[in-house]
Amino acid sequence: MGLAGRIAVVTGTAHGIGTAIAKALTEDGATVHGVDRDTADLTSAYLCTRAVIPGMKARGWGRIVNISSAAGLTVSRTGIQAYASAKAGQIGLTRQLAAELGPFGITVNCIAPGFILSNPTTQIQWDGYGPEGQAQMVAGISMRRLGQPEDIANGVQFFAAERAGWITGQTIAIDGGHAFL
Repeated sequence: MGLAGRIAVVTGTAHGIGTAIAKALTEDGATVHGVDRDTADLTSAYLCTRAVIPGMKARGWGRIVNISSAAGLTVSRTGIQAYASAKAGQIGLTRQLAAELGPFGITVNCIAPGFILSNPTTQIQWDGYGPEGQAQMVAGISMRRLGQPEDIANGVQFFAAERAGWITGQTIAIDGGHAFL
């Protein structure tokens, strides 16, 4: 119960990764408020982050964990330039906010997930690869399996923990070793 008494705002909780993160943080003792695109404008991570900063500064403590993408570290598998650019920008935003917010006891980190079959869009993408493309994708992952939403939630739990208080401005690829092949 390392997050007992803490409040977490988790975006994208309608399914997949957001749902897994909310569940994991709740299990760690946090009071979780789930937000999805039906209830708030989630098209800009910058706006969501800016909304929570004043309260974190007032408390002298906070953890911001952005979810980017492997496409932000490398290239988009689907060739969507805007997506890859936005995710790379999110990594830059993470580093900048870490520098600005550190003096207030706030850490800012980022997770760049590999392919996670977690929502209708990724299901369509996966189906579009067909059996050969799917096998090729899995063969390109060191762990030889697709990631699960819980794999990403584990990373968020790590960054959100009290003991991660001196880790900030970092991006960790949670991709089963895909980046190494």
